[in-house]
Amino acid sequence: MPALPRLIAFDLDDTLAPSKSPLDPRMAKLIAELLERVQVCVISGGQFGQFKMQVIDMLPELSADTLARLHLMPTCGTQYYRFESDEWNQVYAQNLTDDEKARALSAVETTARELGYWESETWGPILEDRGSQITFSALGQAAPVASKTQWDPTGAKKNALRTAVQALLPDLEVRSGGSTSVDITRQGIDKAYGMTKLAELTGVSFEETLFIGDRLDPEGNDYPVKALGVPTYAVEGWEDTAEYLENWLKQQA
Repeated sequence: MPALPRLIAFDLDDTLAPSKSPLDPRMAKLIAELLERVQVCVISGGQFGQFKMQVIDMLPELSADTLARLHLMPTCGTQYYRFESDEWNQVYAQNLTDDEKARALSAVETTARELGYWESETWGPILEDRGSQITFSALGQAAPVASKTQWDPTGAKKNALRTAVQALLPDLEVRSGGSTSVDITRQGIDKAYGMTKLAELTGVSFEETLFIGDRLDPEGNDYPVKALGVPTYAVEGWEDTAEYLENWLKQQA
């Protein structure tokens, strides 16, 4: 970890909160305390509405100047939001074309059905058009964490689907996402892209940044950040992150 990072970036699901769940009050308090000391970024596969429900709505009341230090990068960094003029504004979005979306939706559904991964009982839609990203969620976006864990405990299903769909979409990027999801974006656009753009826009170098995530293994969607050379710290759940941050904040007191 940098001695005193200027910016700390986080994955969201299973790093700051359980999958698709709001921040625990303990974590919300820690994020607020961090924002008083450093810039903070959250970069994850969900769309902005998910970030609002999980993060923004759970934070204590903060000043506009404090919220301006919070960088939100939905859909793995293909979108970027900042708090300006008392509201959240989109800085950029690398949206897929209609043709790219249609081919991605067709490829992932056809392959999931062929592999036997298309479930009949789900919690919400399996496929979602997030503008800059097509997401396959095997059990739907609102599936309970326990059901997601049971569906693919080793990640083998998700990785098999990713590999097969990538072969059908050589001009696009297909990545393992959350515990039961696969994300499709434009080629070369992943969390490394998002972190690179963040460094350009904030002037904070990789060396002055710390990234915390639960999927820093070579198959994980956080790994591109590690491969980029950004200092990283691996966790296994939000409680790990909370403990780490509490210890770090004590050292800064």
